[in-house]
Amino acid sequence: MTKKTEMNSAGISRRTLLKTGAAAAGLAAGSGIITGFPTIWAQNPITLRQFGTGVSNINAIADKCKEDLGITLEMTATDSDAAAQRAVTQPDSYDIADIEYWIAKKVFPSGVMQPMDVSKIKYFDKIVPLFINGKLTPDSVIAQGTAPHTVGFVEAADAKAFAKEPTNWMTLIPTIYNADTLGIRPDLVGRDITSWADIMDPAFKGKTAILNIPSIGIMDAAMIMEAMGNIKYADKGNMTKEEIDKTIDFMIKAKQDGQFRAFWKSFDESVNLMASGEVVIQSMWSPAVAAVRSKGIACKYQPLKEGYRAWGGGLGMARHLEGAKLDAAYEYINWYLSGWVGAYLNRQGYYSAAMETAKEFMSPDEWGYWVEGKPAQGDILSPEGKIMEKAGAVRDGGSFEERMGKVACWNSVMDEDRYMVRRWNEFIAA
Repeated sequence: MTKKTEMNSAGISRRTLLKTGAAAAGLAAGSGIITGFPTIWAQNPITLRQFGTGVSNINAIADKCKEDLGITLEMTATDSDAAAQRAVTQPDSYDIADIEYWIAKKVFPSGVMQPMDVSKIKYFDKIVPLFINGKLTPDSVIAQGTAPHTVGFVEAADAKAFAKEPTNWMTLIPTIYNADTLGIRPDLVGRDITSWADIMDPAFKGKTAILNIPSIGIMDAAMIMEAMGNIKYADKGNMTKEEIDKTIDFMIKAKQDGQFRAFWKSFDESVNLMASGEVVIQSMWSPAVAAVRSKGIACKYQPLKEGYRAWGGGLGMARHLEGAKLDAAYEYINWYLSGWVGAYLNRQGYYSAAMETAKEFMSPDEWGYWVEGKPAQGDILSPEGKIMEKAGAVRDGGSFEERMGKVACWNSVMDEDRYMVRRWNEFIAA
């Protein structure tokens, strides 16, 4: 039996059995969770409609799902704001919502999604603790903002309010996350970059960019403001109106002074700005940096002394799912955590929510480079087989623990969200 088959046929965990009792285990056996991934979907074709942000709505994942499970995934990629809107206003248009945790804070209280039964999640025990209790290690400090564990659980199957601690009902099954920082063109900035404040250096006037998704952009702005010593927020992820005003007023002035070249919304825009050299320092996502580098252009994901801004996403189920479609959705989610997808996401520079299973699908050198922060022994390839890094390269920011252990804040929805969005839009329009 191969390692891969062992992974796929591993039994329901002892902890879950103890927690939920034999009755739930009987149900689980009936749904095929204990016996591994059944092939019934090939005989009874099921299509799951999934939408979400472009980072993880990837055709290769849909193709592999069809090959392994016989389930067809129809994927639609949107930006974060459109995803939040669609989740609430068009709940019959999807089966699976692939959304970020800050979006869950907007969506879940509306009742359009159904909590998921932890006893049916085969790899629950493998999920990194960040998503369960907010801590990477027992002595980690919980970061500011909408930390995933704060919106990860509800009290019951019909609950809409978030639980204060882990329960048997999850809002999203976590899949993907990362620690974000500024991307730079080391060949063009001409000096060491050490702080979020460096994006405001007059030397880079007209050559900087930040991302234009209000809930995320405001966090970058907050990291910049604190780094400059302009303000000390009680909680960057939940600003007062006064803090929002101070932040946006500063950003408007910087914009009017010509500090920014652009405000991007999509991965591709950020890649083009950097690859062309129009921008030398900007908000960036890790795989976008890798995409620039794959063109043979110097680009670095710069660790900064104030730490990272983090985000996480997961798969949620529409309220209307039932019967065979609901069974298929659980099957798909269990498959998602079983390792192949996690390894694919790790190879893109993101992190898998079930690192242990992902490791089984990566070579020791890949794991060493992406997760342990070790120098690559051979060339590091993208999921598509392109050379991303040459032998000897070390990942920007180092190991998984170094990066995710230095998170200062999570992407967030504030109590004053509507006010913040209005002010952000004034900044973009200024």
